Amino acid sequence: MGEKLEYFKFQNLQNPFGILFQPLAIENLITNAINKKVYTEEDVFYFNEQWYSFETHSKLSSFSKEDLLHHLNEQIKATNKHIKAASHIIITLGTAWVYRQIETDTIVANCHKVPQKKFLKELLSIEAISESLQSIIALIKSVNDTATVIVTVSPVRHLKDGFVENTRSKAHLISAIHSLFSSRTMSKGLYYFPSYEIMMDELRDYRFYAEDMIHPSQTAISYIWERFQEVWMSNEASKTMEEVDAIQKGFQHKPFHPNSEAHKLFLQKLSDRKVKLQSHFSHISF
Repeated sequence: MGEKLEYFKFQNLQNPFGILFQPLAIENLITNAINKKVYTEEDVFYFNEQWYSFETHSKLSSFSKEDLLHHLNEQIKATNKHIKAASHIIITLGTAWVYRQIETDTIVANCHKVPQKKFLKELLSIEAISESLQSIIALIKSVNDTATVIVTVSPVRHLKDGFVENTRSKAHLISAIHSLFSSRTMSKGLYYFPSYEIMMDELRDYRFYAEDMIHPSQTAISYIWERFQEVWMSNEASKTMEEVDAIQKGFQHKPFHPNSEAHKLFLQKLSDRKVKLQSHFSHISF
């Protein structure tokens, strides 16, 4: 879905610390971003010839401690900026299972393949998830009270936990999210998008899954995106998206005769459309 936003040239920031699966990790990121935390060497560790942070996805690892710290601090600054300016903030929850580091008694965002004996696996209660979501929303509203918060549950199954355990996890997430709507104060500006339910109940066939039989296929992603667009994109925005799509496909076109006059004219018209679009949306670049 993030790739769709990027393709259609929406101003966005996706997963600044990599994919964070559980609510406490997301809450920690937003807390640190709003408080403008500065990461130091105490926040990273060396393992298997790489530097890591227990607060991020493994893709943020680095051979250099200095490079990792610089990247963490830049991402925190970017997250702070985007939270304050965003019109919409989408929170996607993947699992209610968390890992607690025994040595520090803290819940981590990612274990980074550190030996499992160093962690305790726990299932967050519905109440704990609800409290975390309340904190996330309150934090966002404290610096951007006009932002619309959209919460959704990832349809990706976490089968490494087991089939039964995955179902328990998703049930806790869904129950916690919907408990927020009982509060008028908390539900203001808060919405639920049922990506999980669309995948489970409308796309009930393995042809809608990728080869790993866990992740949605491109067909399923496009279907869920269309449902999201129907609800959250205005007619004006949809027209702009159509123009962006046409220009994107034009640039991807591979001509049989690249030096022909016809192709040169095609490129000129494409350039004119791009310039016209950019005159209305200066942030767009192709």
